[in-house]
Amino acid sequence: MPKILYLTEATTVTGRGGSVATTDGRLDLDLSAPAELGGDSGPGTNPEQLFAAGYAACFNTALRATLTKHSLRDCEPVVSARVGIFKHSGGYRLEVAVSAELPGIDREEAERYVTEADLLCPFSDALRGNAVVSVGLAE
Repeated sequence: MPKILYLTEATTVTGRGGSVATTDGRLDLDLSAPAELGGDSGPGTNPEQLFAAGYAACFNTALRATLTKHSLRDCEPVVSARVGIFKHSGGYRLEVAVSAELPGIDREEAERYVTEADLLCPFSDALRGNAVVSVGLAE
């Protein structure tokens, strides 16, 4: 059994049309399903938005660790994650695109750091082989 470094728990009531909260009270949000998924597109957030936010933050952290490892502490990376959902084999699957900007770093070198960060990021690792994922530099 691995040694867990951090553990959190969230609970939802009524799924996409209800609410979600963490047991520590730091997150407490209303949920609304997008019209594209049969919902009312209400004012709440949805699981795909939450996943995009989490993945972007996690990947940015992995990228910053990679840059620090290579003694590049002056670069402030910007990471965006786009998350889509599609029907797949009777269920659903995610399509995820992560794009990173590394100001002041040569494109070829930046691509190497993004690739290295992708191997370090636990969100990337969890999705490998389980979603359609692209990771690269912003255009």
